[in-house]
Amino acid sequence: MHILLIASAFNSLTQRVHVELREHGHTVAVEIVGDDDRLRAAVSHHEPDLLVAPMLKSAIPEDIWTARTCLVVHPGPVGDRGPSSLDWAIHEGATRWGVTVLQADAEMDAGDVWATETLAVAPVGKSDLYRNEVADAATKALLSAVERFASGTYRPTVQRDLLAARGPHVRPYFGQELRRVDWDRDTTETVLCALRSADSQPGVLDELLGAEWYLHGGHPERELRGRPGELLATRADAVCRATVDGAVWLPELRPRRRLGEPATFKLPAVTALGGLLPDLPEHPAPGYPSVADEDWSDIRYREQGGAGFLSFSFPGGAMSTAQCRRLLDAYRAACSRPTSVLLLGGIRDFFSNGIHLNVIEAAADPGEESWANILAMNDLVEAVLLTTDRLVVSAVGGNAAAGGAMFALAADEVWCRTGAVLNPHYRLMGLYGSEYWTYTLPRRVGREAAERLMNQAWPVGAAAGRRMGLVDRLVACRPRQFRAETARMAVRLASSPSVEGRIAAKKAERERQQAAKPLAAYRVEELAQMRRTFFDPDAPYHGLRAAFVRKFRSDGTPEHLAGAGPGTRVIMGGPVVGGVAEVSDACYQRG
Repeated sequence: MHILLIASAFNSLTQRVHVELREHGHTVAVEIVGDDDRLRAAVSHHEPDLLVAPMLKSAIPEDIWTARTCLVVHPGPVGDRGPSSLDWAIHEGATRWGVTVLQADAEMDAGDVWATETLAVAPVGKSDLYRNEVADAATKALLSAVERFASGTYRPTVQRDLLAARGPHVRPYFGQELRRVDWDRDTTETVLCALRSADSQPGVLDELLGAEWYLHGGHPERELRGRPGELLATRADAVCRATVDGAVWLPELRPRRRLGEPATFKLPAVTALGGLLPDLPEHPAPGYPSVADEDWSDIRYREQGGAGFLSFSFPGGAMSTAQCRRLLDAYRAACSRPTSVLLLGGIRDFFSNGIHLNVIEAAADPGEESWANILAMNDLVEAVLLTTDRLVVSAVGGNAAAGGAMFALAADEVWCRTGAVLNPHYRLMGLYGSEYWTYTLPRRVGREAAERLMNQAWPVGAAAGRRMGLVDRLVACRPRQFRAETARMAVRLASSPSVEGRIAAKKAERERQQAAKPLAAYRVEELAQMRRTFFDPDAPYHGLRAAFVRKFRSDGTPEHLAGAGPGTRVIMGGPVVGGVAEVSDACYQRG
């Protein structure tokens, strides 16, 4: 079938649906909904067999849903209605939730039901849950609904028939009055619940050091204590704040926007507070490899058998200059250990999205900070490429984009969860790209495919990535199982009789490649292009970065998404949002 995806943004779920529908043989066009007339024109142009709305904040016009079947993905169980479904699920402590695919109708979320799936609610932030458990359930339900529609014989269930006994549960918008933290009364768990339900948008509005901030993300602290609401320490650019029975780490803050001022954006907490921050002690996480699961750290190292595991979790997958340098230090420490396999990543969410555009945008000189950040990313990737005394594996449990995708590809093997989406490109942020992509990408997929991936700017699903060579092994498991499953695989690889031979062969191949063309040559060529862009005030990169960071709405559908029409066959694979993977991960739907 030919399917038209309509969405408010090409966010993570829309990308996931895009790649899964293509994987199942459908042709897919995309319309980023701006206004009703533009949507009508897109429907007329594409003449789709079916409309699918994975993430839509506005209502579909009646003349469209009465003329064509429109399937809307709602992140709630049958009968749940309203724009803040996941916020309420986390706030109320739900352990099971659902996703419903329903037909667009006059009343929001009240249409006939085509499919539904249940999911376990992991104790994570809303955006993490949305990208993982919710996306898995939504994809499964939507593929079932599309198959039922294609059969021509299936009749969806009238929702009121399913709700005869209890009726719908209509939930209001989850506003800031429901999120507010009372530091003098709230326990650590209460504070964390509020932070999880607001992550990554809209954040929890709070007052700190005489100013208003949105708090984003949160992690418990086991040892530090203080007067409720007091700032106690810093760690990895996060601040620790006392609760009535403990403390929480706050990794990111966003200043409240004042009337007439430009849109604000999230920054590492210490960076955001700047001169307002009092002189606080740095309270580093325990050193490697002794970081326990109970202690929050954005970088961890552990060992099992002959395998080492270096995990890292940076908000939004973005990696600032400082974060890259700290991760490089941890990588070098891990390489000093007597292991034969080193696994990078292995967590359930983002692997990496490359350079930190928010930190760059906030810098006094964005060009200089861009340059420092790309050099730090390159140093990290270079260290991986030059490691010849062990096998390095990238375990990609969540999405990866731009330089973060190239960071993953620097490893000897890439193990990817089947639900992950890759965006191996830079074009849509106006960048040529670096991180040794001109070396790693053609070696994996060939020069022609590498050029297509860079220029086409479409997302690549894990299965398509496996076929083209971006991925070496698919890991079919639930998000919460990814860490344990990849650990088992790594330990088995480390104990394999062939591992020493593979390490020797890898070393010989690296020496051969170095003789043919040194890695330094690739770096010089790529950075020459990047430097021109970073220090050219008229380069599109600067405007694209500002628009991305401040979440300016684009005027219509981006050109790289607008071209697929009836009969258009899409080559499997290709990237999608330059610099970082998600344009928006708003966790509510309207349709």
